[in-house]
Amino acid sequence: MTVATKPSSPPATATKPAAGNPVAGILTALVLVTLVVLAWTGVSPTTPWSQGYDPLGHWWLSTILAAVPVIVLLGTLAVFRMKAHYAAVLGLVTALLIAVGVFHMPVKMASITAIYGACYGLFPIGWIILNVIFLYRMTCETGRFKVMQQSMTGITQDTRLQILLIAFSFGAFFEGASGFGTPVAVTAAILIGLGFKPLQASGLSLIANTAPVAYGALGTPIIALAAVSGFSEFTLGAQVGRILPFFSVLVPFWLVWAYAGYKGMKEIWPAIAVAGVTFAIPQFLVSNFMGPWLTDIIAAIVSMLCLIGFLKIWRPKTIWGHEGHQEGEQRAARGQHGYSRAEIVRAWLPWLVLSISVFCWGTPTGKKIMNTPEKVFPSMSTWSPAPSKITNPQFPVTGLNKLSQRMPPVVAKPTPEAAVFGFNWVSATGSGILFAAIISGFIMGLSFTRIVAMWWQTIWHIRFSLMTIAAMLSLGILTRYSGVDATMGLAFARTGHLYPFFGTLLGWLGVALTGSDTSSNVLFGSLQKISAQQIGISPVLMCSANSAGGVMGKMIDAQSIVVASTATEWYGHEGDILRYVFFHSIALAALVGILVTLQAYVFPFTRLVLP
Repeated sequence: MTVATKPSSPPATATKPAAGNPVAGILTALVLVTLVVLAWTGVSPTTPWSQGYDPLGHWWLSTILAAVPVIVLLGTLAVFRMKAHYAAVLGLVTALLIAVGVFHMPVKMASITAIYGACYGLFPIGWIILNVIFLYRMTCETGRFKVMQQSMTGITQDTRLQILLIAFSFGAFFEGASGFGTPVAVTAAILIGLGFKPLQASGLSLIANTAPVAYGALGTPIIALAAVSGFSEFTLGAQVGRILPFFSVLVPFWLVWAYAGYKGMKEIWPAIAVAGVTFAIPQFLVSNFMGPWLTDIIAAIVSMLCLIGFLKIWRPKTIWGHEGHQEGEQRAARGQHGYSRAEIVRAWLPWLVLSISVFCWGTPTGKKIMNTPEKVFPSMSTWSPAPSKITNPQFPVTGLNKLSQRMPPVVAKPTPEAAVFGFNWVSATGSGILFAAIISGFIMGLSFTRIVAMWWQTIWHIRFSLMTIAAMLSLGILTRYSGVDATMGLAFARTGHLYPFFGTLLGWLGVALTGSDTSSNVLFGSLQKISAQQIGISPVLMCSANSAGGVMGKMIDAQSIVVASTATEWYGHEGDILRYVFFHSIALAALVGILVTLQAYVFPFTRLVLP
């Protein structure tokens, strides 16, 4: 047995956060001041404004202009290699100009929408990232992370298998329990600590976080899709469960191929098959016979246990390190890390506390207790104010709430868009992570003063990431309330009998725009149903295809990319990450589209479609 090499944590290749840039600060401040001035001056709209999806009278020209903000955002990141906060602010400014100048959204409403989106970016999304990185930094400072990463070599020293276990199986558990960027943040941080290069840790975590996304956060995307489509959660969850299991088997192979190439993948195909098949089968069975709520969690646990058990009795012929496998190199399948079982348990304890915490925070019972205590404990119903007003205050956005109307054919009839900022500071996933981090800090022997100091240091450490996420979510929310997203969606709906393929890509586009399969389902669920009925194919299939296709857009959405760059301390290289994953995203989305097309038209695939 060989002694495992102890990589530094974080590795030397990781880039420290950029020093304060006065130009970036001035630009951001200027945009923020402008938005605030426009939002708070003048008379607030009181009558609904109807979205228009072809403002130029030529659908193709309107679609091109609708796509400009996305092109600016992704183009400046991937082509011009602009820093993410610059690209995000530039994309937001472009979106404002298109929404107001082309789609005729009232200026004040557009400004309010942008601020609302930025707030949503900071809470709950930024809140999750902040507290995950906070926990990670504490484990690094106390030395627990080094012990944990070395303990992984006791299972396998092969980096391909480490990716499979952590990025795919372990990441799927976090997706099922909490979603919203948590799995990418956790797995990318662990991989970087194990010695993977920042680009590898970021890109591979993003590729792995695909097949489980539709059932993320205890089935939240499916629940949202049911609400806008009118189909039951069970029916939609079961139909998605007849699409995604094929990709739950494929994605682990794809993941290892992206890292090690075909030859490297072929050498460990039995382990890949175990991880994928033992995830796919429970995913199908649970989604079709139990419902969407626990699909990912059960499938992930089964996959992890089966893979770890398999690696106890099987090993590949060659063991890969971080530079692959050199001719004549001999490495043991499992390393001798030199730590006692008690030390290993203590090292993994913070992550166990995190897993338990996010699961408890994500359960319907847990959320009900935290969001509406008076409904669980009748004695609280007489309190004034009601406990829910404290733990889960809801703030309707003045000047936007129910004033932007979705119009046919995107919806069956004019439908006002609600805009309510829910400050669920107790039940938010990030709060569960913070709770786990504080408990873990005490377990690791840190004082309360040191814990607080490290939390404030973490805010400063990821300040540019928080700024970027706020601007990107601002852009995404603005495209929704201005109708820009629906204009692009309607272009996909014009594809006739090819709609099963392009409708699936519509879900991909929705997630790429919003960063969330849930948001994509809310945006396009109704459009998918209407378009499918007009073409004469199953509306259940196409609504489900929106969610299943959307999962492949998760790896290229700007929010996830910033989460990955932050977790790996590789800020400023978001464009490199986007270029790394873009082909994988569009290729896998196209494969989902092909499968959905087969299910729409070709026997025996049509037997997989629920009535």
